[in-house]
Amino acid sequence: MPSTAPKSTTKFVTIFDDTYNQPDCRSYYRMLRALGYSNHTHAVPVFRAVLAELCRVRQLTEPQVFDFASSYGIVSALMKHQVSADAFLDRYAEKRFDAISADETRTLDRDWLAQLSRNSIKGRFSGLDVAAHAVAFAEGTGLFEQGFAEDIQENDPSSDLTACLAQTDLIVECGSVAHLMPRALDRLLRAATRKPWLVTSPVRGNERAEAFDVMRDHGLVVDTLGLPPFPHRRFESTDEQARAIAIARAAGHETDGYETTGSFFAQIYIARPEAEATPVTDWPINPVDVSQGQRS
Repeated sequence: MPSTAPKSTTKFVTIFDDTYNQPDCRSYYRMLRALGYSNHTHAVPVFRAVLAELCRVRQLTEPQVFDFASSYGIVSALMKHQVSADAFLDRYAEKRFDAISADETRTLDRDWLAQLSRNSIKGRFSGLDVAAHAVAFAEGTGLFEQGFAEDIQENDPSSDLTACLAQTDLIVECGSVAHLMPRALDRLLRAATRKPWLVTSPVRGNERAEAFDVMRDHGLVVDTLGLPPFPHRRFESTDEQARAIAIARAAGHETDGYETTGSFFAQIYIARPEAEATPVTDWPINPVDVSQGQRS
């Protein structure tokens, strides 16, 4: 684990900024698809395996899952429903989505999701993001039991968010550019009184030593489950690739065969109480097997 990652106060900005907080998800998901975004493809099957083991260890039948930096709720959708990441994104490339309104898109999504088969673990999902439109859209399609548009990096969570976190069993975060920001993470874990497990898939070089320190300060051990890095998305330009290689190398990563091939790479990290850190060979779903099955 790259615990020597440099401390940073960088304000992260991405090429998704113009599409991230629209009244509906179409522009954002079409952008992900156009750039070959594949973090969800690799990470979410592992997230499902983590949830299954958490349920086994704690004997949970209806776990409470909290989607951090949720955007329009794609992680929750893929964890809840039997649909692949590619099929999910391909849907929004269909021409029928070109000329309809945001409200019509929301209705189509709500009906489509309601018809999909559910995965075996019937969790309850909530989401948090600073993008109010994205959270409202996910809530309107039925992906979230509760959605919260709050910036807990800058402010304490609201009373409603605090109450939700107090019941949380698992926090998931997929590919956020800034990883789990330390101040936000500390506020999450202070409110989450069940001492939840946490699984995240940051882009290499965006892991933050301070975030790992916060996890340990809250009594969690952090590891990678032995999982290799995987593609996140293609680079938009050679300049973006050069910056990513420099950032990954500064964090101590070997980039040959990874970022040098033309894509960002990401890595799974899981944090959980030491007493619950079971070996993956005991899990009902082996995350190593799942990860290898998703490699491209």
